[in-house]
Amino acid sequence: MAVNLNPPQADLLPPLAGVELLVAEAGIKTPGRKDVLVVRLDKGNTVAGVFTRNRFCAAPVQLCQEHLAAGVQIRALVVNTGNANAGTGVDGRQRALRVCQAVAAQSGLETEQVLPFSTGVILEPLPADKIITALPTLRSASWADAAQAIMTTDTIAKAASRTLLLDGQPVTVTGIAKGSGMIHPNMATMLGFVATDAAITRPLLNQLLREVADLSFNSITVDGDTSTNDSFILISTGKSQAGLIDSVEQPAYQQLRQALLAVSIELAQAIVRDGEGATKFITVEVNGGRSVAECKDVAYAIARSPLVKTAFFASDPNLGRLLAAIGYAGVADLDVDRLSLYLDDVLVACNGGRSPDYREEQGQAVMNQSEITVRVELGRGAASARVWTCDFSYEYVRINADYRS
Repeated sequence: MAVNLNPPQADLLPPLAGVELLVAEAGIKTPGRKDVLVVRLDKGNTVAGVFTRNRFCAAPVQLCQEHLAAGVQIRALVVNTGNANAGTGVDGRQRALRVCQAVAAQSGLETEQVLPFSTGVILEPLPADKIITALPTLRSASWADAAQAIMTTDTIAKAASRTLLLDGQPVTVTGIAKGSGMIHPNMATMLGFVATDAAITRPLLNQLLREVADLSFNSITVDGDTSTNDSFILISTGKSQAGLIDSVEQPAYQQLRQALLAVSIELAQAIVRDGEGATKFITVEVNGGRSVAECKDVAYAIARSPLVKTAFFASDPNLGRLLAAIGYAGVADLDVDRLSLYLDDVLVACNGGRSPDYREEQGQAVMNQSEITVRVELGRGAASARVWTCDFSYEYVRINADYRS
């Protein structure tokens, strides 16, 4: 039911030097499906990560943060689907640690060199024994296989890749992500893994990670619920022949930034397009604010509103709901007489009310589309922000009502 989203093509996702992908079937929730992914990294890599700010953050998130803070070189990632290992207390941490220990032992690593990730049902004990038992059956995989192995309620695997030249040398950026429901930003809102063979210093990689996250995975919402397991990992293997990027002044820095951003935005948009039960893909643009923060507040007020989202599902141009959402977004001194609201290129409201030239059939024509842009001009500054969201359908309720059954 995903909106204009196709499965990834393996031949468009080239192998990346310094990264080995392996998958296995552990039978965590559904027998006979790939549900464990191990990513092995060569020596000399650099890894950065950002994670959910949900105070009930999952056990694997806690361990990831600890292992990254330890300053050791990360050499492996292990991901399971079917169980989030969240809300599981000390026992959950011990189970996640056992998985890390098993992966480390298999690869000749220290436990702290392994980052664990989990996704699935919250408040259930992680079946660590199933995962550990499956590790000897790991088999080589493509990026497309890896993307499929981390799916939960996703209907389509999500992967993207770009190639570019840095210093005349080929460089690859490839990423995978999972996410469909419980999607709202508070640092990442899904599981996402993006890797490049470019060489870049750790401080710049951390800077890039946050910049890219804010403009991609932190600019989406499906249902306004921030997950307990959100993680976004950026990997630099340094295996390309291009020179080391150690300054933002280098042209190569901006080139790599654009490629990383393109891959991350494509993955973030794929999550929204595959939002649980989604039938519409909606871009909300807010311009003319005094700050990016207030522009995002307005954008998210629109994008989170159940009344707005159900109107989009019904293709109903009940556009007063948009004005109401803008009005309660928290911009206390907003002058609504200076505001303009557009549906695609159709001017809906201006000067504090309905545009005199607006006709409902114009709005209806836009609402009938599968992809729609809502544009708000605040008329109070030069800042802008963009958010991507989807509609709410009957299917969203069914999926989440039946999720554990």
